[in-house]
Amino acid sequence: MRAKTFAGMNCSVAGAIEAVGDRWGFLILRDMMLGLSRYDEFQTSMGIPAQTLATRLKDLEASGMVERRQYQSRPPRDEYILTAKGRDFWMVVTALREWGDRWNAHGADDTPLLLVDEKTERAVKLALVDTQTGERVRENTVRAKAGPGADAAMQFRLGGRR
Repeated sequence: MRAKTFAGMNCSVAGAIEAVGDRWGFLILRDMMLGLSRYDEFQTSMGIPAQTLATRLKDLEASGMVERRQYQSRPPRDEYILTAKGRDFWMVVTALREWGDRWNAHGADDTPLLLVDEKTERAVKLALVDTQTGERVRENTVRAKAGPGADAAMQFRLGGRR
């Protein structure tokens, strides 16, 4: 039985989940962001069953996150490339990785992957910034507010906040 779709739900989080599909979709996008692009590379990296991988790649292609390109004609072989929409998803994957590092979701003795500045080699992390000034904003000073596209369900979700 297929899970309930979030398509049409007026919620950016639900829409993002719908675009990715499931946990395999997140891992495929992670691998693509790390430079993998071929079917056999995804299988080696994740141990994902072939049929699951084929289905998830088609789903990610249908949602506009990746595009398929032929790199060899005999025999025909394709690679999968992130679209602009897929490349923009790196921040979501980075946020998940940072959360996993903080709460030791990886189960390793130390952080498995770092993002570093190319010049300094120092680790970098995501931050909230003011859209007008570019200045960093502390998480404890942020609150949720209905946007111009908020529907009744979003208004309900925000109703209990003061």
